[in-house]
Amino acid sequence: MSAPAYVIRAAGPADLEDFKKLREIAGAGFTSLMLDDKAMAAKLALSQESFASWTTTAGAERYFMALEHIETGALAGCCGVKSTIGETPPFFNFRMFTEAQSSVAVNRRFDMRVLIGVNDFTGCSEVGSLFVRPEHRAAGIGRALAQNRYMLMATAPERFRPQVVSELRGVVSPDGISPFWEAVGRHFFKMDFAEADKLSAITDNQFILDLMPQHPIYVDLLPQEARDVVGKCHKDGEGAQRLLEWEGFTFSNVVDIFDGGPLMSVPRDQIRTLRESKRLKIEPAAQLAGAKRALIAVANIQNYRCVSAHAVVSGDVARVDPSVLRALKLEAGADILVWTDNAN
Repeated sequence: MSAPAYVIRAAGPADLEDFKKLREIAGAGFTSLMLDDKAMAAKLALSQESFASWTTTAGAERYFMALEHIETGALAGCCGVKSTIGETPPFFNFRMFTEAQSSVAVNRRFDMRVLIGVNDFTGCSEVGSLFVRPEHRAAGIGRALAQNRYMLMATAPERFRPQVVSELRGVVSPDGISPFWEAVGRHFFKMDFAEADKLSAITDNQFILDLMPQHPIYVDLLPQEARDVVGKCHKDGEGAQRLLEWEGFTFSNVVDIFDGGPLMSVPRDQIRTLRESKRLKIEPAAQLAGAKRALIAVANIQNYRCVSAHAVVSGDVARVDPSVLRALKLEAGADILVWTDNAN
């Protein structure tokens, strides 16, 4: 079996320059990377503190992770998990309701979609920030990077809330134009989408509370191009949406207040990867007959690392190529979490 090509690890201040470059590639609408240098440095410092913490509750921790190409050391992507959202800063969305309209007098009955501002997901955990550089996507590492977030949760479930959500980037053109924002947000916030998106990433979001619509918005009153993207994700996020659905996430009839992208949710303990992962011991092996593709993670959140590799699981032991132990910085007999792909 070949050695793992990538390792997923905690991101920290030493990664700042690499994340600046990643920010330029990600483009408009990828809010978690749309930070100025000072805010990005603070984000990476908080991530380092969160991983180092010994807390046993879900608080303000932010676990930001780097996808590293082992051979070159290059930063190939990122992902993240927030222990709690909506407390600081607040977390606002539009909930989409269906309102029945009818009149016996004219024999008419129809439904209308209505958007109402809510903060229903305050106090949930959130997975997000999933991005892989285009030149690395052919390796199929995106799925492992996404699943890795739930492996992190499995190391210490008590650090995460019972309900987990994920926001998907909405439809935004290559030049940064959001049809939904142009039809809705621009009229209330009096700024461009890019400016609002950046402010939401670097401020406490008080401006959203101050300026967001206070009354229902009828979707049918919006231009067709805006109606068409309500609850739809960016084409680059379609794969991420399928992965979320595979894990058990469902569309919650809630959309992003800026770009109209969908918000998905699931009870934490029903997440497939988390539920199917097992705590085992790791052992090196020269031969791996019958090995299956697996995600293998350090079972200690303070030293968290994760790789996609092949493993032979027998009893409470997972046997792997010695290169896996090197990538995870583990000795034989160490505790690991393993999720095996029984389809491969």
